[in-house]
Amino acid sequence: MAMAASARSSITFLLSQRTLFFSNSIISSKPSLSFSLKSTFSCLASSASSLQSSTLEPQTASRRNVVEILEERGLLESITSDNLRFACLSPLKVYCGFDPTAESLHLGNLLGLIVLSWFRRCGHTSVALIGGATARVGDPSGKSLERPELDLQTLETNTLGITNIITRILGNSGLDSNFSSDFVILNNYDWWKEFRFLDFLKEVGRFARVGTMMAKESVKRRLESDQGMSYTEFTYQLLQGYDFLYLYQNQGVCVQIGGSDQWGNITAGTELIRKILPQADAVYGLTFPLLLKSDGTKFGKSVDGAIWLSPSKLSPYKFYQYFFSVPDADVIRFLRILTFLDIEEIRDLESQMVSPGYVPNTAQRRLAEEVTRFVHGEDGLNEALEATEALKPGAETKLDWKTIVGIGEDVPCCSLEYDQVLNLSVVDLAVMSGLLESKSAARRLLKQGGLYLNNSRVDSESKKIEAVDIIDGKVLLLSAGKKNKMVVRIS
Repeated sequence: MAMAASARSSITFLLSQRTLFFSNSIISSKPSLSFSLKSTFSCLASSASSLQSSTLEPQTASRRNVVEILEERGLLESITSDNLRFACLSPLKVYCGFDPTAESLHLGNLLGLIVLSWFRRCGHTSVALIGGATARVGDPSGKSLERPELDLQTLETNTLGITNIITRILGNSGLDSNFSSDFVILNNYDWWKEFRFLDFLKEVGRFARVGTMMAKESVKRRLESDQGMSYTEFTYQLLQGYDFLYLYQNQGVCVQIGGSDQWGNITAGTELIRKILPQADAVYGLTFPLLLKSDGTKFGKSVDGAIWLSPSKLSPYKFYQYFFSVPDADVIRFLRILTFLDIEEIRDLESQMVSPGYVPNTAQRRLAEEVTRFVHGEDGLNEALEATEALKPGAETKLDWKTIVGIGEDVPCCSLEYDQVLNLSVVDLAVMSGLLESKSAARRLLKQGGLYLNNSRVDSESKKIEAVDIIDGKVLLLSAGKKNKMVVRIS
């Protein structure tokens, strides 16, 4: 057994040395091929080194294998080759694309950042590619209609917004010195802006096969629909495919990741690379499942109530509250795919949920804290926790007008004159502010113990608003039960 292991190690070492010698010889004799060959042999050498690592240190390699981690957590849908499992045991460069079709990313995009972060945690370099060029075309994947064209100013604004979000999230993802790998943000408009159409046809188009392009699932669905598909959208897969080729040749990127709806675009890239660079056999694609709601629909930005990742579009408080309200049926799945908690800790939470002494929403609270910290940082989490505590009926937290005004965008608000409010009964104020529909509803809720003024339960129908009740002379907070609230601004 020991001799066999030693022999395998020697063969692997010799293979890696011969590969490096061969690559250096060819690159020095053919300077024009240096980009593509450097990328190819870098990946081949990584694979050889990975094989050696897996032979000599199987336990250590297994712990750091990002593919196995993703698989265990339900974040692996498909890979183009099982060889990726071995290749990823040595440092690789991996990229995920984000088209700037809105000023902010949303919850549906979060999995891409999660998977990039897992690669970083396992020692790889992550590349976030902003689609400044591809967003002008529109990805038909998963779409029943062609996307509306965006003007240049909107694209620039969206690009800046998304770049800031990715920088914040990946830059503050809590990686310690044990996980100190880099991330890079690029924009594909930088290489597409000077690419002439005739050059594109010559360098890319002649390698594409129309039959293969039409066989892609995203294309087939659109061609069978009444709306059909424009030539512009039809070429999208070639644009994304060339992005992979460009990154492979110029950045040494060997892996592209994306949601399961990106499989056709990703394989278009791996196929294009192998046709143009036949020696490039160490390029891979990996997809993860789409993040779905309980009813099976996708999270997106085109529906009401989208869960945005920008604090200017959705406050950390509301973001936190969304995950705190996740149903029990979904919370463990979300803990696996949206957090970096140890899998054993998640299993322990799952066991607690069916135990007699389980405190309701314990798992949801942990989920909300972890995801909010990842997206909004420690300051954003603290802001969400402070607002959550301040808005809790019966809480002993001292309220101040800044806290109440700060959550004003997250709960219904109204403005009333000081003289209108002073000496007005809380029952009347609940109706006047729009919190409740009628006085009878307000009285009924009061008798049930569910009507609150500034988080204090109102016990009497005769309770009237006094000057001391108006927080800092500027606001009041009314609550009907735990969830329905109304901020009354005093003018």
